[in-house]
Amino acid sequence: MAVHIVKSGENLWTLSKMYGVTIQHIVETNGLPSVNLIVPGLALYIPDQQPIIRYYKIKAGDTLWKLSIQFQTSIANILTANPGLDPNRLSIGQNINIPSPIKPRFATLGFIVPGSSPTFLTDLMEMAPQLTYLAVAAFSFTEEGYAYVVGDDLPIVRKSTELNILPLLLIQNTTSSGFSKELAGRVLSTPAYRRNLVASLVNLALKRGYRGISVDIEFIPPPQREDFTSFLKELKAAMGSLILHVNVHAKTEDLPSNPIVGAHDYKKIGEIADIVAVMTIDYGYPGGPPDPVSPLWWIALVVRYSLTLIPRDKLQIGLSFYGHDKISLTSRYHAVSVLAAQNLAISTGSVIEYDNAAQSPWFRFWRGTEEHIVWFEDIRSYIEKYKLIDLYGLYGATYWQLSYKAPQNWAYLHKVEII
Repeated sequence: MAVHIVKSGENLWTLSKMYGVTIQHIVETNGLPSVNLIVPGLALYIPDQQPIIRYYKIKAGDTLWKLSIQFQTSIANILTANPGLDPNRLSIGQNINIPSPIKPRFATLGFIVPGSSPTFLTDLMEMAPQLTYLAVAAFSFTEEGYAYVVGDDLPIVRKSTELNILPLLLIQNTTSSGFSKELAGRVLSTPAYRRNLVASLVNLALKRGYRGISVDIEFIPPPQREDFTSFLKELKAAMGSLILHVNVHAKTEDLPSNPIVGAHDYKKIGEIADIVAVMTIDYGYPGGPPDPVSPLWWIALVVRYSLTLIPRDKLQIGLSFYGHDKISLTSRYHAVSVLAAQNLAISTGSVIEYDNAAQSPWFRFWRGTEEHIVWFEDIRSYIEKYKLIDLYGLYGATYWQLSYKAPQNWAYLHKVEII
């Protein structure tokens, strides 16, 4: 695996010779708009046949000899991958690189909003080998708790089943105005309405061919914290063999009165759910100042906190397939896919910078008198997030959402065993 950061004066012809691949291969792998244009700072992914680098945290009793056997490699290879490493001075908690033919094993879940992409069913065929679950965002519920369909989900359910992807019914507390805390609070605080929601969800899931339910109820009023836990218990008890997947807001400490994260009790949710996905996205949020969407330092803090309360073999982290194009000194912005963000930098001739603390790319450009700052993800930032998953032995990743193009991510996942 090679990640090449374009330098001033380089072109695709010289890079194809350097890496022994065709220009077309570089273009297709990275979704480039042209064979003629690249910009400094652009990260290009060049897949190869070399063993993947595994990321490992030293435990009590570890030696390089034991690790070489565990990962089917050699002590020499480990030392080469870790310049300056003293094999006689390994420290508990120390992170090291291990080249290994044994691929990391992740479970992946992609979200899709029906109708968000006219080519989705065709695209899904290409993504299928890298997806374990597909959560279909096509459901909300009434003020009395009755779940109902808001999108054309059945073609997606049929196609995902055909492709051996497990379809999950994604339930959200959405109205025409977006997520509604009032709707969540009303239904969760009323036992009869909770029962309606449980019964209607299970009925819809079974009738429409889903293999589980993914719960994405956001901005729950903090007084309904225990009510939300009760709802999940009641739902799980009624689901039989269906999978319960629960999405929770990201946090680094428990803040029970916080209007965004307060109602999500990580410990109790981790005990009830089969899978818990922490939404490690939108640190840089719509309408806020220009910031990275998912800075690595923040995700690491969220993961470390989450693991004190949620079993690692249930825990997923969220990866974004979008970036934010924000206009400086205003609250205006629009979301762009990571591919569109990369190609916007190319079309505007913008140099792509890289924030080492956030492990995220960004660039700026001017449109008239307006300065735009764009934060997004690229192969470098995705690899760093997968390193965290591997390092902490997490269950895997989720992707919001699959209608956004992210070709580098899918190319990298060929290095991973999807479970």
